[in-house]
Amino acid sequence: MSTRTDTNASAVLAESFEGDLRRYLRGLGGLLVFLLVWWVGAMTTHPSYLVPGPLESVRAFLDLFATSTAITVPVLASRLVLPTGFAHLAQTLFHYVPGLLLGAGCGISLGLAMGWNGSLDDWLRPLVRVLRPVPPLAWVVFAIVWFGIHHTGAAFIVFVGAFWINFYGAYGGVEGVSSDLTDAASTLGVERDLSMLKLVALPSAAPQVLTGFRTSIGRCWMIVVGAELFGAPGVGYEIINASNNLAMATSVAYMFLISLAFLCMDVGFRLLEGRVLAWR
Repeated sequence: MSTRTDTNASAVLAESFEGDLRRYLRGLGGLLVFLLVWWVGAMTTHPSYLVPGPLESVRAFLDLFATSTAITVPVLASRLVLPTGFAHLAQTLFHYVPGLLLGAGCGISLGLAMGWNGSLDDWLRPLVRVLRPVPPLAWVVFAIVWFGIHHTGAAFIVFVGAFWINFYGAYGGVEGVSSDLTDAASTLGVERDLSMLKLVALPSAAPQVLTGFRTSIGRCWMIVVGAELFGAPGVGYEIINASNNLAMATSVAYMFLISLAFLCMDVGFRLLEGRVLAWR
């Protein structure tokens, strides 16, 4: 009996490994096809600087770390010398991280409150429907007037984007809590509204809340680069600055840098999400 069980387990593991290997090989194949199309496009484009090839872009990426740049750390007002690529990425993070965390915190809090409290939902739903369609980048002119072209203004734009993504993640998660769960909790003695929210609604909505936050991590990278195109220091500004000087390979190199930063954050959050939702 034990031998048969071990054989079945080995077969399942082998099948799972083969499936994963096939997926990885397909992904590698897709990447190689993309690089080939990119290389052919670069070779056939004239003038050649308009579409830098993969090798030229990789060299430009490595050049980002061949020199050093001094930046000022906000609030602390201290100088920090880093490799140029890391320096400009740090400048972006100075407004990306505060905007993301504050926007997510406010969006999740309001989403939970409106999703759980029907009266509050009735009061604020019309306002939400009016403000939600406004794109985050539409607030750039107000950010410039209110905060100036610097970290605070760019952080405000990221805040707006993160707020709505996380708001709807939390709102939909709480609104979708099964009545069977709340009825069972009431039967077991959970009577206070706050206790019901804490013990039933939050755990039930957690997967959707975390999905909303993970989505905002990627979307806010797009938003922060757009915000920096108007002059805030960071990777986005360097992309447009390089393109203005026709250094297209440098622009692509900074795009690589954004992708790597996002991948690191996404992988880290997926690991955290797996631990938080281990009960699923």
